[in-house]
Amino acid sequence: MSTKLRLILGMLSCVVLLTSCPSGLKNGNPNSLKVGKKSTVTGLAYNSKKGGFQVNKSYKGPIVGPNLVFIEGGRVTLGGGEEDVMKRNDNRQRTVTIQSFYMDETEISNLHYLEYLDAIKRDSTLNAYTAALPDTTVWLDELAFNDPYVTHYFRHPGFRMYPVVGVSWKQANDYAAWRTAVVNKNVAFPKGKPRNRKNPVANMESGLILPEYRLPTEAEWEYAAKAMIGTQQEDENQENQRIYPWDGPSMRQPFGRTRGQMLANYKRGRGDYSGLAGRSNDGAMITAEVYSYPANDFGLYNMAGNVNEWTMDTYRPLTLDDANDLNPARRSEAQDPAKLYDKGNSLINDNAKVYKGGSWADGPYWLSPGTRRYLDKNESSSTIGFRCAMDRVGSSRPKSPKE
Repeated sequence: MSTKLRLILGMLSCVVLLTSCPSGLKNGNPNSLKVGKKSTVTGLAYNSKKGGFQVNKSYKGPIVGPNLVFIEGGRVTLGGGEEDVMKRNDNRQRTVTIQSFYMDETEISNLHYLEYLDAIKRDSTLNAYTAALPDTTVWLDELAFNDPYVTHYFRHPGFRMYPVVGVSWKQANDYAAWRTAVVNKNVAFPKGKPRNRKNPVANMESGLILPEYRLPTEAEWEYAAKAMIGTQQEDENQENQRIYPWDGPSMRQPFGRTRGQMLANYKRGRGDYSGLAGRSNDGAMITAEVYSYPANDFGLYNMAGNVNEWTMDTYRPLTLDDANDLNPARRSEAQDPAKLYDKGNSLINDNAKVYKGGSWADGPYWLSPGTRRYLDKNESSSTIGFRCAMDRVGSSRPKSPKE
């Protein structure tokens, strides 16, 4: 072969390499949703009948579980924005970044929890069912007549969509595990038939297995409550932090047709749980329905007041100082062992779990997302409920305006 011919063939091969698309895609480079017909690193075809690597090409993005709202992650300043009236010094401000995730639109209601108990009663043991029951005696008070709440609050239809209370941190985690299994089964096999009939196997690679429902981390919960995404048009640097999950220091709607209406369910002062009867009443002596009051800028209801909510985190006073500034969380005693605290007088130990948000029985101070309190993971209260969160898999940006 002559030197001239070799030169021509070499130039042609370079043109082919430059103009061909190794993935088989006609337009652009491959991405997680459109991987192409073949591997860009081996050149082998995907899904070949001769035994090639099997790729689920019907994957269109993460499936969003029921009741979940997409929370786009970003930078945020966590911690208290108001005076530390409790003098705990445990909510100092710190800038961190939170990954995108999903969170329940509402608190888990009595109806939702009764659905769980019904499934446990049918499919599990009596001991498991008994262990899952909420403690309705949390309403009891020897110096108050709260007996009707003990008897009726959890099971009566009139309280169906009120937040479940009397649930411990451990019980909330058990609920999340059950919900994960039920939702994944329904997603992969709706009406008992495989969603993807060509590939009926539901595994991680199929995209049909949702991440686990779980309690949100303390940082996720606070980030979602503040919803600073609603302030970016005026203040991209977010120098002016929100005191509550809405703009301004007032607990009432400041403008519009609903001006003057309450924005949350809380205790206004000593002996004042609802205000005077009539328009100025917030509509609740104790808890209110889970869709009560306006949602915040992420579309989440009751992120302040109604009931406090469990988070994943183990309590330590200086968690924000110790934890990483990317997705901070404390799940153990790392860097702050329980033995450092006075066992005789301190309640701080590895069973102490953080709850946030304020409740129907709390004053405005506790409705600020940066405030934090703790309770033993095996204990419960008439002022603590919960909602679930879920990891966002893949892109941190929403795939559509609906997400």
